[in-house]
Amino acid sequence: MSIVVTGATGELGSLVIDRLLETVPASKIAAVVRNKEKAAGLAARGVELRVADYDRPETLTGAFRAGDRVLLISGSEVGKRVPQHTAVIDAAKTAGVAQLAYTGVLGGPDADFQLAAEHKVTEQLILDSGLPYTFLRNGWYTENYTANLAPVLEHGAVVSNAGDGRVASATRADYAAAAAAVLTGEDHLGKAYELSGDVAWSFAEYAAEVSKATGKEIAYKNVPAAVHQEILVGAGLPEDFAAILVDVDEAIARGLLAGTSGDLARLIGRPTTPMAETVAAAVAAG
Repeated sequence: MSIVVTGATGELGSLVIDRLLETVPASKIAAVVRNKEKAAGLAARGVELRVADYDRPETLTGAFRAGDRVLLISGSEVGKRVPQHTAVIDAAKTAGVAQLAYTGVLGGPDADFQLAAEHKVTEQLILDSGLPYTFLRNGWYTENYTANLAPVLEHGAVVSNAGDGRVASATRADYAAAAAAVLTGEDHLGKAYELSGDVAWSFAEYAAEVSKATGKEIAYKNVPAAVHQEILVGAGLPEDFAAILVDVDEAIARGLLAGTSGDLARLIGRPTTPMAETVAAAVAAG
């Protein structure tokens, strides 16, 4: 039996592997990767590499073994996730894995924004498969915002159409720690965890923290959805992706990403990382 992480060279997957290696022998960890060369660092640490591609179901045949505990990290290509996830679920069922943990979205079936649609379908596919499952319904990553500070600093403003909506974000490292806890612990089968930060913040509060960390005056500008769409497209984002981000902000305005269930802190055994701490670290890193 191995603990298997798909998408293991991605930003979240690599953090999950790091966390697992703190408590699990490398010989008990397997990484499903598309590019063996890109995963050379994992192999050097003793992690088993299983080369497979979500888009090529035949390659997934040897990715899983009976008794494995598997983390299915959702694909990054919006619009392609359902067939990709279906291929992984089918391969996991054929292999007879002992657990399939899936990184979905906060709210699960109740999330009504566009970005949640494929996650909801995937959860139902897993339920229909009969596999022993754990749903990790991840909220927003604080890094979704701190990774894009350049335009904020350039224009002196955080722009959104989320109004006074709040976001209970946490860091990727927080979510990775939760995934590792579920993969190595007991009594997680058949459960759905609503994972989010301990404190929900507003965009005005986020702008204030960026101001504090940079010493620059950063305003929060709430704009209509159509205006925000134009701004994002003007900045070079594809029309469809810009529409998804605008739709997420509308979901934030409705309170759908503000939930603070405490599940994440309980799983990782500590408070989640405060937004202000992540902002300060991003500014310090340049």
